[in-house]
Amino acid sequence: MKFKRKSSVKQMAVKTVTAGLLLNMLVLSPIPAMAESVQTPAPAGADIATATPAAPGTAVTIPSVQSLGLNLKSAVLLEPTTGQVLLSLNADLPLPPASMTKMMTEYLIADAVKNGKLSWDQKVTVAENAAKQIGSRIFLAEGDQHTIEELYIAMAVGSANDATVALAETLSGSEQEFVKLMNETAQKMGMKTAYFVNSTGLNRDDMPAKFRPDTDKETVMSAMDAAILAQHIVTDHPDFSKYTTIQSYKFRERDAAPMINYNWMLEANKNIANFKAYAYPGLDGLKTGHTSDAGNCFTGTAVRDGMRLISVVMGANSEAHRFTETRKVLDFGFNNFEVKQVVSAKATVAGNETVPVEKGKKSEVPVVTDAGATFIVPKGTASPQITTAVQINDPSTLVAPIAQGTKVGKVTYTYKVNGLQPQQKTVNLITSEEAEKAGWFKLLFRAIGSFFSDIFSGIKNLF
Repeated sequence: MKFKRKSSVKQMAVKTVTAGLLLNMLVLSPIPAMAESVQTPAPAGADIATATPAAPGTAVTIPSVQSLGLNLKSAVLLEPTTGQVLLSLNADLPLPPASMTKMMTEYLIADAVKNGKLSWDQKVTVAENAAKQIGSRIFLAEGDQHTIEELYIAMAVGSANDATVALAETLSGSEQEFVKLMNETAQKMGMKTAYFVNSTGLNRDDMPAKFRPDTDKETVMSAMDAAILAQHIVTDHPDFSKYTTIQSYKFRERDAAPMINYNWMLEANKNIANFKAYAYPGLDGLKTGHTSDAGNCFTGTAVRDGMRLISVVMGANSEAHRFTETRKVLDFGFNNFEVKQVVSAKATVAGNETVPVEKGKKSEVPVVTDAGATFIVPKGTASPQITTAVQINDPSTLVAPIAQGTKVGKVTYTYKVNGLQPQQKTVNLITSEEAEKAGWFKLLFRAIGSFFSDIFSGIKNLF
């Protein structure tokens, strides 16, 4: 009994002396004072989902597409900066687009001018294929000479088939070589159903027999494809309206009358007696189309309060009807939706304001987004409810020195609301300042401090 008591007292004394010695070292030594807190990063590849707190605003209730009473084969409404579809009626159904085909020709010619392959003042000599075109035309004769710009205006304003073919042959050598370029470009743009057999949109049987392709296929394009094509036009060639808003154009001085733009909805037509009933505020393009197979079609685009929309209607039963249906579609968009930036560039993400850094003067570096996020929201929405998912790079790659602006992760913003398809935008997380590398002395003392911190934690667990 006496032996056990002495042993117990001895053990207690050892514990007390050991704890006192280590506590004294930790308090008096400068080493622990240099130890810095370390933030534990999220596992590489892990997503952290959080909802951004915000009070919901008062927003409009989105009406159904059926409530519009559209009498069309297909229709679509698209916001081009986000690619968000706001209205869809048989939007992926491939249909004959008639002269809306010329939007691809317009895009490729404008692109060639932009890239220096062609110039607006370049002279074009009209060849046989162009001179033999039927339908909408400006009656070009073989051997005539006109500039690229003159022919482009004839195509954009008067939907001239002969001018269109002359442009196609100038760029690619022949219309069928140009058609190959059209189809390749459609694939690159993500036009899933589009297939072209000529540059004009005419039925194959209406092409000059000598120049018809060896196929029984016809040109087709869905409303969604037409909207995607229009999206590329307004995005890649923002000066498109220089030509699409021309109300009339006298191609030759000797012509008895100018060609009149087939687009009755141009805003400038509000002062034209025959068209003012169809003129639409902010409308500045884009292309009409009509054949017996296609019916009446129209790809329109308009801007209101800083928001541009693209509408496509196909299979309307009359020339006027395609414009009255377009008005319904555009009104649906402008009355019910708006573009809102929900996150600005250089913003911090709650809970992820910094990322840990190895071997840095500081153990972490602040991070921000490299770009903002913009979504389409119901009109009147004050504070959209946004969900974020953050992904941080592998910690082994976050080693100082790290330059300011270095990508260290990404964040995905998601917005869901009734009446709209879910929207997502992913942006990079970048360092907002440089993470400098620490000197060897600081790194040594940091390592020693970490070592003793681990020992102290182990000792605490003994008691």
